[in-house]
Amino acid sequence: MAKLLSLACFRNEGWHNLSARSHYPSMPSFPKSEPGTSTVEEPSKVTALFSVHGMTCSACAGSVEKSIKRLHGIHEAVVDVLHNRARVIFHPSFVNEEAICEAIEDAGFDAALLTDVTNENTIQVCRIQIKGMTCTSCSTAVESALKALSGVVGAQVALATEEAQVHYNPNIITHSQILEAVDEAGFEATLISSSEDLSKIDLHVEGDLTNNDMIKLVEDSLRSLPGVLELHTNLEFNKISLSYKADITGPRDFINVIVETSNGNLKAKIFPSEGGRRDAHRKKEIKSYYKSFLWSLVFTVPVFLTSMVFMYIPGIKNLLDSKIVKMLTIGEVIRWVLATPVQFIFGWRFYTGAYKSLRRGSANMDVLIALGTNAAYFYSVYSVLRAATSKVFEGTDFFETSAMLISFILLGKYLEVLAKGKTSNAIAKLMNLTPDTAILLSLDGEGNVVGEEEIDSRLVQKNDVIKIIPGAKVASDGLVVWGQSHVNESMITGEARPVSKRKDDTVIGGTLNENGVLHVKATKVGSESALSQIVRLVESAQMAKAPVQKFADRISKYFVPLVILISFSTWLAWFLAGKYNAYPKSWIPSSMDSFELALQFGISVMVIACPCALGLATPTAVMVGTGVGASQGVLIKGGQALESAHKVNCIVFDKTGTLTIGKPVIVNTKLLTKMVLREFYEIVAAAEVNSEHPLAKAVVEYAKKFKDEENPSWPEARDFISITGHGVKATVRNKEIMVGNKGLMVDHNIAIPAIAEDLLAEAENMAQTGILVSINGEVAGVLAISDPLKPGAQEVISILKSMKIRSIMVTGDNWGTANSIAREVGIEDVIAEAKPDQKADKVKNLQASGYTVAMVGDGINDSPALVAADVGMAIGAGTDIAIEAADIVLMKSNLEDVITAIDLSRKTLFRIRLNYVWALGYNLLGIPIAAGVLFPSTGFRLPPWIAGAAMAASSVSVVCCSLLLKYYKRPKKLNSLDIGAILIETSSDPLIIHDD
Repeated sequence: MAKLLSLACFRNEGWHNLSARSHYPSMPSFPKSEPGTSTVEEPSKVTALFSVHGMTCSACAGSVEKSIKRLHGIHEAVVDVLHNRARVIFHPSFVNEEAICEAIEDAGFDAALLTDVTNENTIQVCRIQIKGMTCTSCSTAVESALKALSGVVGAQVALATEEAQVHYNPNIITHSQILEAVDEAGFEATLISSSEDLSKIDLHVEGDLTNNDMIKLVEDSLRSLPGVLELHTNLEFNKISLSYKADITGPRDFINVIVETSNGNLKAKIFPSEGGRRDAHRKKEIKSYYKSFLWSLVFTVPVFLTSMVFMYIPGIKNLLDSKIVKMLTIGEVIRWVLATPVQFIFGWRFYTGAYKSLRRGSANMDVLIALGTNAAYFYSVYSVLRAATSKVFEGTDFFETSAMLISFILLGKYLEVLAKGKTSNAIAKLMNLTPDTAILLSLDGEGNVVGEEEIDSRLVQKNDVIKIIPGAKVASDGLVVWGQSHVNESMITGEARPVSKRKDDTVIGGTLNENGVLHVKATKVGSESALSQIVRLVESAQMAKAPVQKFADRISKYFVPLVILISFSTWLAWFLAGKYNAYPKSWIPSSMDSFELALQFGISVMVIACPCALGLATPTAVMVGTGVGASQGVLIKGGQALESAHKVNCIVFDKTGTLTIGKPVIVNTKLLTKMVLREFYEIVAAAEVNSEHPLAKAVVEYAKKFKDEENPSWPEARDFISITGHGVKATVRNKEIMVGNKGLMVDHNIAIPAIAEDLLAEAENMAQTGILVSINGEVAGVLAISDPLKPGAQEVISILKSMKIRSIMVTGDNWGTANSIAREVGIEDVIAEAKPDQKADKVKNLQASGYTVAMVGDGINDSPALVAADVGMAIGAGTDIAIEAADIVLMKSNLEDVITAIDLSRKTLFRIRLNYVWALGYNLLGIPIAAGVLFPSTGFRLPPWIAGAAMAASSVSVVCCSLLLKYYKRPKKLNSLDIGAILIETSSDPLIIHDD
């Protein structure tokens, strides 16, 4: 998933906008605001296409991509080495096309802008299910066909999931044209989803649809509903598709309109979910292979028996050797009749696959199977026909070779599809978390419950109030409006401990209510829900190719042609050797001649080679690895992040909200002037209440203790200014108030008394943040604010040291507090008073020094550094799962998940390498053996049907090797971490010092 640059207008690193509760990470997409403003706006993103010349391989493309991403303001960069172009999405307020061209040229390549800059909003994404792909060459061919389309700016095809994700400009091309292009490439394409589906629903209408007037009336009634954007009716499938604004209307309204308009003659329900359709397709494919294999077996077993078993039973052998016409025997006729349906009915899928592959100018596994089985079958036909026309020719047929080859390959494909289905179990489990039904509450004007109704959970609309009983799953994301309970969120976040929920707390759809009844107001439904976004994130991760996959892609282009060449060379070598008596006649089995022996060697070479295993090595491991990560609360955005994380040898930590809990509280107050504490906090809170900074919120929260309940409002603050990196300034009760750090006072020429300096130093030594308050140009008080370390922070840093990973802390806080926190947690390298862009510069300097750098932050002020790092890890401390800046999201906000992410990455890469050992080693060993290198010395040769079985087994072994990742356990060291409670001691009696 693409990275998104975002900066926030906060005074220093320690003042992030973090919530007190544990929920999803949020990466607001907005740039740094100018001083004096308290709000920010999201910047526009634009897309540009560049021609890049000089690239020769994927390594060149990687260099170009990295050079572009190093620039400040890059959202996404995708380099296509095949078409010599790069698509870049960027923020024009930070970087322009000229700078991007310069970065590409600095990497050693020629660059030019191809297209005018367009709004990113015009780019849409569609996901397509593709049937008929058998190996990497198929997926590469589809990807090339898609990328060649005008209007397509990016395409990724995943062999393991049999899906494609296409980024396209709808003003140039439609998703229907994209589907046609896939069909023309020789594959069957079905649209799964598109960007337009974010507020779209398909309804299945039941009843009499022959009444055109009624259908027209229903359509008009639906179109007249507020919020309905588009409507399409497909009477062939009894389907009505609607696009709508979820804030205004929803599926329940549509169903009610259909029923009421038709006077009950028509009823409607929601079509099966995407997960159900995908599952149905997978089951259909499994059933198809299973059925084909069984029927093939029915015909193949008699062929095998007549050729391999019955020939050694005297009575039956004589019967089978009986002549029908000249030298044609009964056994040959039986084998011919039985092998023919196996070859042309059950093996027809291999013919169609080979034809489509050759038609597009490539060769895949189907080509090898078709060539191998045809060679065996048609030579056998030739032998039979010659025997029927000759009085002396005693031919040998290979009908059992072709029949058994097809049967074993069908068995292998059945097992492979079965195993591949299990690699995506993580997504299936996530999609099944949503309950089937929900209890909808009816409220009167005063908010009192007047009724309840059980409905399909997919009919829940925004602002509905639903009832969650103990033991039930939460039907949608929402806000608790009544009740108190504990909710188990482990299925979403991986957090084992139930989370307390009360009024105004957020709940996540799919989580389990353990005790107590909750009334929840739905805030996000359908595709907007956190669960749906997690599913999309994992699906997107499984679609993305890991860099190591390029290795298999390069091999696949030449693999099949090379195997065919080796196969033909093997046959020719053995044939010539036999013809010119280069080996003893005793080597030739009694049932065949030298030509037939050579033919068997050639066929064995052709069918033992397996490009499928190479193509499945990486994607299946990535699928399982990302799924396991999601189940443990670690969302990994694709193969790139998974592969990069295992190389990390330096981690840069943010402080507030990352190493600390991110909930600062005032622990001490020192007054330096004669004032009543209540009056002091009233004017300070009046100035700070306009700020979104966590430290400001801590001040306001503490000031509430002195507030009169009868007068809950704060005094008016005029001329409010937020000064980035320093503090705030305002006029309250005709007094000029400034609240912030030492730099704020120095910049405004306010003298800092020695006692205030001492108090600041004391706070910093205790790992607290000291805040100065000035009134009318004089320092009136010092506030000490503490943000305690997260539980387990020290142990995590210690474990990272044992893993030989360097830890660095970069913070916007002052040096004293930063050093104190660093000493406490065990970090030796500290950079303090760093602004967001300086954090990114530090990351780049470390990379220039040869480190592979991971940045761990809360994703707000840390966004530039998250983008610059080789691996950005976002601590889950926000309110929205739709984060873009990071490569990995740690949903539980626990630091130990940093270690889990790195360890999982290493385990997954180990599996990928092991898969390549299986795939490559198998082919490197199997092909020579099939070619007969052992035959002269040992007499061992590999019959074609055994070679075919071995080929099928290689794909299954690779998938099963990946599936072993499902049993991943996080490092045992993490299980011993003592995650205790956090105790914050505050001073109830502030020290008041009168500076006379």
